[in-house]
Formats: sequence, C-alpha cells, structure tokens
Amino acid sequence: MTAVPPGSAVAALAIVVAGLGAAAVLIRVALSIHRADGTFVACRGAGFVGLGALATGLTGLIPRWAPEHRAVWLTAGLAVAAICFVTGTSLLPGAARNWVVRLRRMFDGVGLGVSLGFAAYLIPATTRRPELVPALLIAAGGVAMVTVIVLRARPRPVPAMWCGAGSSLVLIGLGILAYRSTGPLLWPATLLVVGGLTASAIGGSRRDLPPPPLEPRHPDQYLASYPLLAVPAAVGVVAAIWHLVTVRDFDTEAIIFGLVMVSVLVVRELLVVRDIRRYAGRLRVAEAHFRSLVAGATDLTLVLDEKLTVRWQSPAAARLFGLRDEEVIGREFRELIHPDDAADADAVIGSILAGEHEGGPPVLVNARLRDGAQLWRDTESTISDQRAVPEVAALVVHVRDVGERRHLERTLSRLSYLDQLTGLANRRALMRDLLAFRRRAGQQGTLLVIDLHGLAEVNDTRGREIGDAVLIEVSRRIRGLLGGEDVAARLGGDEFAVLTGESAVPAYALATRIVTTLGEPYPLPGATVTLYTSVGLAELAGGADSDDVLRQADLARQRARQLGRDRVEWYDPDVEIQLHRRMELEQQLLGAAGRGELDLVFQPVSALRDGRPAGVEALLRWRHPELGTIPPGELLPIAAALGITAELDEWVLDEACRRLSSWTVRDDFWLSVNVGPRELLTARFPERVATILRRHGLLPERLVVEVAETWIAEDVPAIVAALAGLRKLGVRAALDDFGSGQTSLSHLRRLPVDMLKLSRALIDPPSEAVVGGGPAVLDVVVSLGRRLGLDVVAKGLETDEHIARAVAAGCRYGQGFALGYPGPAERVEAYLESHRG
Repeated sequence: MTAVPPGSAVAALAIVVAGLGAAAVLIRVALSIHRADGTFVACRGAGFVGLGALATGLTGLIPRWAPEHRAVWLTAGLAVAAICFVTGTSLLPGAARNWVVRLRRMFDGVGLGVSLGFAAYLIPATTRRPELVPALLIAAGGVAMVTVIVLRARPRPVPAMWCGAGSSLVLIGLGILAYRSTGPLLWPATLLVVGGLTASAIGGSRRDLPPPPLEPRHPDQYLASYPLLAVPAAVGVVAAIWHLVTVRDFDTEAIIFGLVMVSVLVVRELLVVRDIRRYAGRLRVAEAHFRSLVAGATDLTLVLDEKLTVRWQSPAAARLFGLRDEEVIGREFRELIHPDDAADADAVIGSILAGEHEGGPPVLVNARLRDGAQLWRDTESTISDQRAVPEVAALVVHVRDVGERRHLERTLSRLSYLDQLTGLANRRALMRDLLAFRRRAGQQGTLLVIDLHGLAEVNDTRGREIGDAVLIEVSRRIRGLLGGEDVAARLGGDEFAVLTGESAVPAYALATRIVTTLGEPYPLPGATVTLYTSVGLAELAGGADSDDVLRQADLARQRARQLGRDRVEWYDPDVEIQLHRRMELEQQLLGAAGRGELDLVFQPVSALRDGRPAGVEALLRWRHPELGTIPPGELLPIAAALGITAELDEWVLDEACRRLSSWTVRDDFWLSVNVGPRELLTARFPERVATILRRHGLLPERLVVEVAETWIAEDVPAIVAALAGLRKLGVRAALDDFGSGQTSLSHLRRLPVDMLKLSRALIDPPSEAVVGGGPAVLDVVVSLGRRLGLDVVAKGLETDEHIARAVAAGCRYGQGFALGYPGPAERVEAYLESHRG
C-alpha cells in the first residue's frame, strides 16, 4: 500500500469530521423537528442532505485505505453525495410542490450541468483526463440541479438557500478532489467541502418551518426563465469553438460528451415547446372567455391614454350604445360627454391623472354620454388608473347605462311624494313644499287644512269604492279652484291641505270657495252623497317651522269642526287655548255626574193672560270646580262628541222628576225636559220614561218631552213613531224652537205633539231672518197651532214689548227673562210659592 502524504491525511480527516458532524446534526434535526403548535413533522429534505453529508465524510476516507483507486472511489462517493444532496434539496419545505415539479427542475439542472461539464472538459485541453469525465459530469450536474431547484423555489426559504449553497460547494470540492487529490488544489477543495458541509448543517438546523407555499407562479413568469437556462448551452458552444481553435481535434469522449449535451438540450427544448403550446392553448381559452365576457357585458369598456384619447373600446359598444369603432377610437373621451357634465368629469379625471387616487378604488363619474343615435344617455362610469401596469399603461373606463335606473329612481321619488288614490301630493310632499315656501325671501303664504265630514258614513253604508270615488271627486274640485303655484295635498283619510302663496284675505276667500264647492252634492252611480267641510287656516310666517305651521292650521281646523259644519277658522293663540279647554272638559265630563258637579236650573213658563205659573223647563248646568259654570252651548257639543248625550238626558229626566215630586204645586203644573235624537229614537226610551215617572209618583201628563225642530226633518217617520210611543204613556211632547228650522207645515199635521214652543226669531225677527218677517208670520203660526189644538209657548220674551206682541198674536204661554230667570230648584220653589193662588 502506497503511503498517504501527511497533507492528504489531514485534509481527509477534516472532511471526515465535518461530514460526520454535519450528518449527525442534520439527521437529528430531521427526526426531531416540531411545528409551532407542538405537533411533530419529519423533514425528509434535511434527512437526505444529512445522508449526503455522511457520504461526503466517508468519501474522505478513500485516500486513506485505497489510494491506488482513489479516483474511482471518489467518483462513486461523489455520485452518492450528489444523489443525496439533490434529493434532499428538492424535498426541503417550500422547494417544490410535487414530484412532477421536482423531476422537471432536476432535468433542467441536468441540461445545465451537462453544458457546463462539457465546457469544463474541453477548455483545459492539455490536462484533460478522459477517465474523469464521469466525475466532472456528476459534479456539474449535481451543482446545476441543486442551483435550479433552489432558485426556482417561490418564495426562496432561508434553510433551502443555505442547504443549496452548501451542497453546491461540497459537490464542487469533491469534483476537484476527484480531478486532483494532491497538489495545490487539495486545500482549496478541502475548504470548499468543509465549508459546504458547515453551510448545509446551518441551513438544516433551522427549526422554524417556512410558511405554506404561495400560489403557483403565472405561466408568464415560468416561461420567462427559460432563456436564462439557455446561457450554459451558449457556454458549451463557445467552449467547443475554443477547443476547435486551440486543439483542432475532438476525441471520442468529447464527441460523446457533446452528443449527450445536445440530446439533453433537445429534449429540454421539446419540453419547452410543449409548455409553450399548452400555455398558448390556455391563452386562447382565456382570450375566448375574455371576449365572450366583454361582448356579453352590460358595461362599455374604454381604454384611454394620458391625453384621454380612446384607444380601444369593447365589442359591447355597438350593442349597448350603437357606437362603431370609427366613431369612438381616436377621439377624446370628453367629446362623448354632455357639455353640462364635462366640467365635473374633467375635474375628476384630472385628479386621477394627478395621482390623487393612486392605489385607491376606481373613481365614479356621473355624466351623460352621446350614443350612436345622437341621444344623450345617463351613464355611470368607473375610471381605474392602470398606468402603473406595463401591459396596460392607460386609464380603463367602465361605462354603464343607468337611464332605466335613473328613470325608476325619479318615478319612485315622484310616487313617494304622491297620493296614489287622488294623484295629489302627500304629507311628505306638502312638508317639502312648505319648507320651500318658507325659505323664499319675503314670500308670504297660507296653509289650509280641510276636513271632510260624512265620509266615514259613506264608507260604512255605501262601500269603500263609493268612498274612494268621492275622494277622487273632492281632489278634482280642489284642483279646479287653485292657481298655478298652489299645492293641493291629501294628508290621509278625509283630510286635505292646500298651500297657497296668497295673503290672508285671498286665502280666506279661497277657503270659502272650497267649502262651497265641496258642499255641493256628489252624483255617483247609484248614490248621491253630500259632505260637510271644516277648514283651518294658518299663516306661514306665524309658525316657528313647517311642523308648527301645520300644527296651527290643524288646530284651527279642529276649532272649525267644533263650531259646526262648513266653517272656516283662522289660527290664533285663543284657538289653542280653547282647544286645550275643550280637551280638558272632555276628559272631566265623563265623571262629572259621579262627582256631583251636574246641576239643574228651572225656568218658569207662565200664562200670558194672568201671569200664573204653568210649568217649568229643566236646563242642565255643569258646575266645574275650577272653571265655574259651563254653559249648555259648550256642554252639549262635548257630550255629543263623547257619545254620552243619552246618559245625560236620562240623568236630567230623573233629577227633574225628583225635584218636581217634592214641590207643592197644582196637578196641571208641568215639567218639560229636552231630549236628544239619539235618546229619543232608542227602543227602550218610553220604558225608561215610565220607570222614572213611577219611581217619583208623577202623572204622565205632567211631563213634557221637548224635541228640537232642527233635526225633525232628517227622519220624520222615526220621530213620529217615537213620539207616538210617548203619547201612549200619556206623556206630552213639544216641538222646540219652531220657526228656526225648515220643518214643513205639512209635517206639523203628522207629528204627534201637544205644544209648540216658538223661536225668538218669530217674536223679534230681524228683517232677513224670516221671509216677510213681522207680526204677520207670528199670527199665522199661532193661528195654525191653535187650529191643530196645540198649546203655543212664546220663547225668548225679554221685554214688555215682546210680551205684548205674543199676547196680541194669541200665544197662551210665555217663557223668557221678562217672566222669570232660570234658577236652582230652591229659588223656583220660592217663586212658585209667591205666585200661589
């Protein structure tokens, strides 16, 4: 055995120690690595790199025990180490996704390695040793494959970079040792091997696993790397030319080496051609998808250069806007925009060109664009700045026709301010216009709130269809009375409103015309309807805001409704005070009887010939503890509104009969009480009257039930039947305020009444109150009553002249302040005592 030089022994020992140490570190790491969550995962890449380090360390022993065959054994060790290093590098985390990718990268490395090996074989022609071709080929191929695998990784993990660099250094060092294991290259090669093993150990000892690999690279990026891999082939060609110039001959090994290089490169180019064809197919499919998407899109896409000139438009332009390419391409984008919208669009586009929206979302531009038919369309465009993208380098505009949407928005907006039944403005539109009226400098105006009476009865009795027809006719009549700038609105139900710019006097005249017009009959199919109206007015300048103006007008409307039918009332602070008083009285009247606040006063009825008391009329009074006595004119409408008139009438009847039963008077002395229509027309009213009379022990003839003339004509048959029922009991009936209503004299013959109580208008009529007013009418009425056998009572006698006139006409009885004031029961009892006899 040939002795090994001391330098070679030291170098071999260094390689062995470094190899075994690196192998121990890498294999231990491969078997003990853990994730951050504590779970174990084996790293096969680190294990194979460790096996490569072990093979390298064992290769360092070859000069020691087989120096005569060291080149062969070094080549064999180099081959094993290269296989382990290449396999381990490809298995490192993040290096490749699957074995197909790994094999393809290994093949790319083979092509690179063969080219570099061929160049390395040809250039040093004087020292070329054919037996070292396998070692050179293995070293170059291994280094190339490791380099390609590491550089192709995306992203490039730090452990893979360290292991790749270390593996490459080890293979280069082993290749040098296989070429010349002694001499000046020994120590540089040894340092390369030791340094590479150290780098591999450092990279493999990183215990932090890289993140999961990112999405695969785009084929553009993948194919773009192929020209770089063709550089080693050029190196091989340059080396062949150099060899041809210097040596002028190729031996068998060089020719075989060249054929292998060409074969590998040809196969690699065939694979590249296949990749390009596959990518071209993908491009064709993607382009077809893009064309179908763009052609079928509902948006028009334009590409603008920095001068805002249209360079491209999508095929959808002809279908959506009727725009041909020759009409658009080459023109400035602003030429397509409506002149009124061009300034706003230029401002937005200018901000995009200035970079104010760089990196932000697309900018929205609303403008009208001219289509192929020279019509302006409402459009909505989004402009995206793609100048930073090299493949685009332009502004991309997506134009959408929003005409139908804008039309729908305008329609919905109009409908939201419109009453669907009548076509008038609704409450929301009224408040909008009211605010606009108030904002006008110096603009005066008035708000009218209109309330219809009787529509609920129409809906209940004739159906809602008839009620809707009435509302439509009401709206038509209101519109016919208004001027061009006036606004008519329906607030809801049977409430309407009119907003006019007129001042107080013309507005009041308008309200009067509305009351007159709406009070006319409504001839409808199968029915004729009559309504009554209440109108409240408020000046726009009188309210703090629009809501306050509407509130004031509504308060005036409520006051008009309280005062009667077909009334027009202005708002003033007193109206609000009166309404608050009314609401307070409504709340307190319901329990007034239980609290003992109701009282009766009695007004005497005297015979006009001798002044003898013939009877009394019971009158209801409410003694409010805070507001004092509430007069009947205020009390009775509140009771009617609350629906308690019948209960009050029954209380009056019972209390009056109780008082009469306690007085010492003649048997022919009567008591008269007023009864409302709702109480009179109930089926149980005669029975209740009989019960009260029996309770207090009164004869029926002493009770007189007074019925107001004003509502007799509404339902004469029902009134006749009700009064006939009372007559069967022996109770007498009186027609009150005769002469103030429109009761026909022919009805007087039908009514079963025993007494007429004449209105004061007949005793002291103004010239316009009664047609042909004066004593003649009074004489006729009294004469007719006496012929019908009725007792005639003249009401409202306040002066001696009134008494004389009634006596002259033949009235038997009289009632009024001239004969006696209404008073409580005690005072009337004293009055009767003083007139006894």
